[in-house]
Amino acid sequence: MTDPWDHVECAIALDLTGRFDQAVRAYEWLIERQNADGSWYSTYVDDEPQDLTRDPNYSSYIATGVWYHYGLTGDRDFLRRMWHTVEEGIGFALSLQQPSGEVYCVCDANGQPWPGAITGSSCCIWQSLQSGVKIAETLNEDGRHWRDAGQKLLKAIREHPELFEKFGENKQGFATNWYYPVLTGVVDGEEARRLILDQWDTYVVDKWGCKCVSSAPWVTVAETTELIMTLCRMGQIDRARLLMEWMLRLKDHNGGFHTGIKLPEMIIWPEEKNTWTSAGVIMATMAYAKVEAAHAR
Repeated sequence: MTDPWDHVECAIALDLTGRFDQAVRAYEWLIERQNADGSWYSTYVDDEPQDLTRDPNYSSYIATGVWYHYGLTGDRDFLRRMWHTVEEGIGFALSLQQPSGEVYCVCDANGQPWPGAITGSSCCIWQSLQSGVKIAETLNEDGRHWRDAGQKLLKAIREHPELFEKFGENKQGFATNWYYPVLTGVVDGEEARRLILDQWDTYVVDKWGCKCVSSAPWVTVAETTELIMTLCRMGQIDRARLLMEWMLRLKDHNGGFHTGIKLPEMIIWPEEKNTWTSAGVIMATMAYAKVEAAHAR
């Protein structure tokens, strides 16, 4: 099973490891399956849609991946080839943006939007809009409406938290709602430092890593890798190094990484070792290596 967001994450990891042709094929897979409204379905099994809900974070994230590929390859032809797909994907996301700036988080199988917004996914949508604007500028396309939409969304996230999680969507305390504002650049500087450090003990289990949700002692590699990237962005190299060391405890003998572990029972769960977890490890390792090299100079 895959979802379009994790699919893009894997494509980014392929690019970071120099597997550019394989990354292009990953984006071609998305081109072939994009819906007429610019969205993708939430999950696919053996190339067939399973969960027919549609997520604006999924549809817009392709812009982030495409911009990564261009940044690493300089392939302008690829950028042009992907333009329509990116434009339509962002268009679907913005069709769910409200006058107050927030973006509703999902449409059901009948196209009915859920009238709620989620902080973490909204931050990711904002980041994708920034990538979309850069793509538009590079191709001499008009991305001004995306810039304006991004500013509205940014203002909503920063100044109107009451617009988000209105229906208890975060009652479990998702870690992504904690660190995504910093990882994506919505929050920076001293405010970012305070946000991360004030809730560190809520989400981080000593010697293991980051929990998926604050309400359950399940440490996941994916959340840990994203927190590592967040710390690298902040320049918190010592904390990033510590999490890198802890994360290795969930590496198996074949070099893959388990999805997560239930504590204190120390039960590996689930048993599968998925590709998007490994993609997160690659991205975190690259981010850490870059920051550590700069720190050593």
